[in-house]
Amino acid sequence: MENSLVIVESPAKARTISNILEKSFSIVSSMGHLIDLPRKKLGVEIEADFKPDFAVIPGRQKILSALKKEAAGKKKIYIATDPDREGEAIGWHIKEKLPKGKEFLRVVFHEITPAAIKEAFLNPHEFDLNMVEAQFTRRILDRVVGYFLSPLLWRKIGRGLSAGRVQSVALRLIVEREREIQKFTPQEYWEIEAELQKAPRKNFIAKLEKIDGQKAELKNKQAADQIVESLSSQSFSVAEVKRSERKRRPAAPFITSTLQQEAFNRLGFTVRRTMLVAQQLYEGIEINSDKSVGLITYMRTDSTRVAASALTKVRDFILKEFGADYLPAAANIYPTKKHAQQAHEAIRPTLLDYSPEKIKGFLTKEQFKLYELIYKRFIASQMMPARYELTSVSINAGNCLFSASGSKIIFAGFLAVYPNDEEDKKSPPELKKGDPLKLIRLTPSQHFTKPASRYSEATLVKTLEKEGIGRPSTYAPIIQTLIYRDYARRIKGYFHATELGFKVCDLLVEYFPRIVDLKFTARMEEELDRIEEGDYDRLKVLNDFYLPFKEHLEFAQNNIKKEVIVTDEVCSECSRPMIIKWGRRGKFLSCSGFPECKNSKSITTKVKCPQEGCGGELIERRSKRGIFYGCSNFPRCRFTARDLPAPPAE
Repeated sequence: MENSLVIVESPAKARTISNILEKSFSIVSSMGHLIDLPRKKLGVEIEADFKPDFAVIPGRQKILSALKKEAAGKKKIYIATDPDREGEAIGWHIKEKLPKGKEFLRVVFHEITPAAIKEAFLNPHEFDLNMVEAQFTRRILDRVVGYFLSPLLWRKIGRGLSAGRVQSVALRLIVEREREIQKFTPQEYWEIEAELQKAPRKNFIAKLEKIDGQKAELKNKQAADQIVESLSSQSFSVAEVKRSERKRRPAAPFITSTLQQEAFNRLGFTVRRTMLVAQQLYEGIEINSDKSVGLITYMRTDSTRVAASALTKVRDFILKEFGADYLPAAANIYPTKKHAQQAHEAIRPTLLDYSPEKIKGFLTKEQFKLYELIYKRFIASQMMPARYELTSVSINAGNCLFSASGSKIIFAGFLAVYPNDEEDKKSPPELKKGDPLKLIRLTPSQHFTKPASRYSEATLVKTLEKEGIGRPSTYAPIIQTLIYRDYARRIKGYFHATELGFKVCDLLVEYFPRIVDLKFTARMEEELDRIEEGDYDRLKVLNDFYLPFKEHLEFAQNNIKKEVIVTDEVCSECSRPMIIKWGRRGKFLSCSGFPECKNSKSITTKVKCPQEGCGGELIERRSKRGIFYGCSNFPRCRFTARDLPAPPAE
């Protein structure tokens, strides 16, 4: 075969593929995107059917020139960018910028293994123009929203803010949950537990469930004390014992969103961290220092499908390692949501021979944890269900009914590989109907109802996916933007909407209700999917979105007035009142006489800098990593902290 050029996105992917392809292939990296809409203008000719004005990204011209030079002496050029819309668009842009007269071939693979790579290069194809159209349409929609909405936020609130089509819906979810929590009024209630004994050393706990046949609802201490007093003289006996068996089936192998959720819940990984590490595992890890191996299949997928060859291998593995009792009669098949790309597979290990423990020495700590999670989840997905024995006991005591329950695993099934927090719940001792029980003590306890929990990264991703908002591959940058813009803060793993987040969300809800409407945004995603499938018109999607958006935009431009918050503080230079403004680094004080008087100052937290002899106060600052606190005497004092220091003990 004549010398051919292969273009991929990353150097790591290029290294891994170079271990597989023949030496007649030259393999180079585009280092990601080379072409995009221009940064400093709209870049979309709306009146010309939304024609995009794509251009080389600043600083990427040298890379493009190098690709042109590499392509000069080649007849065949293989574009091997990622197998999704974004990868298709990256490859298309590269093809359009390289010299004409070449034979351009698109190759797609979902795992970087010898078999998959060789199969892809034996069966190259044309670019999927429907995928390219769908990606371009998404990019145009997002650009139009961001380009026109961001200046409105600057006028109403402050410079440096942004709005995004999907980002704004995610913000609305966080803000509405915060308001729900603020409005919530806790309600007091009491529970009563009885420690009972059947025989010496066989004590167990039962909980009060019913009083006079109705659900026990004790709303204060007085009511609880009355029940405790009445029960102290009652005899306790077993009313009924029920035993049953329950099966728990394994979960499907990971797709992007479930990997993000599980990595957060089990490993404490942010969505961004999960995707970065998964990318490394997919593109290749050096094993034995002589070759790079792609350890997992492509990590941006919404399909639970598993290749037939992979199913055969995992079933052989389960039979060998665990025995026939753990292997279902046929492979477990899992449902995939509507519009999922069936050409994709679930996220799984490429080679079961590379067990996590076997290659632990070649992986970073993060890589090992995530690879182990993916590896075990895939094996577990093809195993038998776990079986539990459930025991439920009802206990009479006067006009009250208590209950006790427990469970034990009678067959581990998939839990042998992928255990979870649902451990055995200690069952009551062996009991039968009519058995008398000795009361050891009654324990009343006070409780309060709780509001819905704030969103964590896992629950936000779960909600966005459930509502059909955005795509899992976009969740990491969305969350990063919400934190960077200080619309929400991540505190102990949960999102707290900020004052700025409330302001931005309220403005968008008032003037652009469709932009932050969950159903409307979900329908847009479905239409993008249909463009990819080839049965929906790109121009109709754009016009249906833009024409109402334009009306809302014109109304907002004519009616939005900048909010002015006047403080009691006086300008030190012209004695006019200082007002609160929002900038790229958060709130600050500015002279109300601006632009005649340009005096401004930071808003301090009134907390003294802990550095000895400093005397400054701490100021809230914002960076790409989130919020931190710095000394007002910077640069003389360079004290910083992620959290405000505790006040000194009195």
